[in-house]
Amino acid sequence: MHATSSSNRFAWRTVDIIITAVLGVASGVLFWVWDLAYGPISAALATTPGLEGLTSGGWLFAGVLAGIIVRKPGAAIFASLVAGVVESIIGTQWGFTNLPVALLQGLGAEIGIAIFAYASSRIYVAVVAGLIAGVANIAICVPLYYAGVTVSVVATYALTTLISGAVLAGVVPWLIARGLVKTGALSRLAIAQKG
Repeated sequence: MHATSSSNRFAWRTVDIIITAVLGVASGVLFWVWDLAYGPISAALATTPGLEGLTSGGWLFAGVLAGIIVRKPGAAIFASLVAGVVESIIGTQWGFTNLPVALLQGLGAEIGIAIFAYASSRIYVAVVAGLIAGVANIAICVPLYYAGVTVSVVATYALTTLISGAVLAGVVPWLIARGLVKTGALSRLAIAQKG
């Protein structure tokens, strides 16, 4: 009997699919808004090359948010991909080339949540997931956008991306999830029972 309840914990229900998709769509719209803000923000940060890593978390949070709310294998990847598709459909400077990036960023968040066996939505889970999504982002963006730059610029970018991953993609989604729990909108999910 115990094995059945344990395996059911990982089984996707219709409500899980709907909530993950809705979170992905909402995140995609926010990604698009972040795309618009990126130009002015990165220009302001350009005084120190690599500081634009502080903006990275704005594209990493979808997987963490869905992952800590739904707590099912694949939720972080699913939400991140949906967000990337929505962002691309609305229109972004990167177009649909951002989908492999969204996949890898979601995979990073997924790994962070899987480390804790999808059993907790506590803040440290969100921060670890945000950090690992940041590592995935560094692995993608350094070869694409930072080839040939100095080690100090890459190090600055990596450090600021990790900070952004922990805060914008870790703490902020956790705060959003806690707010949604208080509204009762997540009452059918494990996060509402034991957070």
